[in-house]
Amino acid sequence: MRRSNVAVALTVLTIAAFAPTQARAAADCVGCHDQATPLVVMDWRGSRHAAEGIGCDGCHKGNHRTSRDTANLTVVTAQTCGGCHERQMQQFTAGKHARAWEAARALPKAHALPMALGPGEAGCASCHKIGLKPESEIFRLKASGSMTGHASCDACHTRHSFAVMEARQPQACQTCHMGLDHPQWEMYSASKHGVRALLKQNGTLPGNLPAPRCQDCHMPSGDHEVRTAWGFFGVRLPLPDDPQWRADQETILQALGLLDAAGATTLRLDTFRDLDMARLTPPAFGKERERMAATCGACHSAGFVRTELAKGDAMLREADRELAAAIRVVAGLYADGLLPRPPGASSPWPDLLAIPRSPSPIERRLYEMHLVHRGHAFQGTFHSSPGHALWEGWAGLARDREDIERMAAELRSRGGRP
Repeated sequence: MRRSNVAVALTVLTIAAFAPTQARAAADCVGCHDQATPLVVMDWRGSRHAAEGIGCDGCHKGNHRTSRDTANLTVVTAQTCGGCHERQMQQFTAGKHARAWEAARALPKAHALPMALGPGEAGCASCHKIGLKPESEIFRLKASGSMTGHASCDACHTRHSFAVMEARQPQACQTCHMGLDHPQWEMYSASKHGVRALLKQNGTLPGNLPAPRCQDCHMPSGDHEVRTAWGFFGVRLPLPDDPQWRADQETILQALGLLDAAGATTLRLDTFRDLDMARLTPPAFGKERERMAATCGACHSAGFVRTELAKGDAMLREADRELAAAIRVVAGLYADGLLPRPPGASSPWPDLLAIPRSPSPIERRLYEMHLVHRGHAFQGTFHSSPGHALWEGWAGLARDREDIERMAAELRSRGGRP
């Protein structure tokens, strides 16, 4: 017998040996939870776990008999899932989703929000909980009333069905990747890719036609290591060769706090590097660009792929021109004492990651320009969504810059007086 067949046989025997024990444990749990949490039991009964005899004790280990001793159960984490799903866990750990929780807590803007939206539950944290976190942090979240997403995997594979088919649908990404500053779902669903996927889902198109889902492009072959070349912030090191774009990206990196006034790297850049929030070396950028080009090449010609990716780069270059110009306008107001710096600010640049609780109208417009319209411009282009790239992106940037220049002129005419 070949080694692979031996492994399969041992796995089958192991499942058969443990199935009666797990079945009895599941029966004990179901006896109560059919009454206490019937929909949870319904999800589990329809899962592959149930079909293979993996009961509640397979993940929720511990001696628990009543509602008063639930603390005896061990905390379910991503590592719990990784005990069986080792390959997926290794991929996930190496990707950006695994760092989402640390990223949210590292960004100053998250801590300027009300607790219910920032480090609390209703806003940033409800999606960023997909990131890996220690058990102590999970206990803290549960104590604050948080109920789901602690194990990371269940952010996409909804518990307790944990259906692979559900996680493969583009709608699985919709919960987090939509809205003003994370509009990838709207971009995708309005693109030809998204339209064809919807028509395939509702049966208008036959099932054998290509219709790319988010997962087909960003998780090819089920790879859980999810990342892109430009990333969410659209910055990179080394700086571009184009002199104007290089100057504009340097200004943006300074406003992000990643470079200081002299152009030297900062401690915040170290945080970006540690959390893999941007591609900071040519090989890192090249690897992700080549991976995406290969993915696109499964359906499109190599020439078409190069052209479309170049369009995204060009749109980002033009968007950076608008944003950098606006940043310099606001920095000029700071330098001339016509606009008070936010409390505790020491940089000559506005801080795009540390939104003050009460920004001035011109600062608020600059933050919106960065977080919303610049992202729509270049991400909309890469997602083949012309409406978002143009109207929500480029047109928004043009309006922002015009308004910022107008407000700056008014401040200067009044000598900085409100």
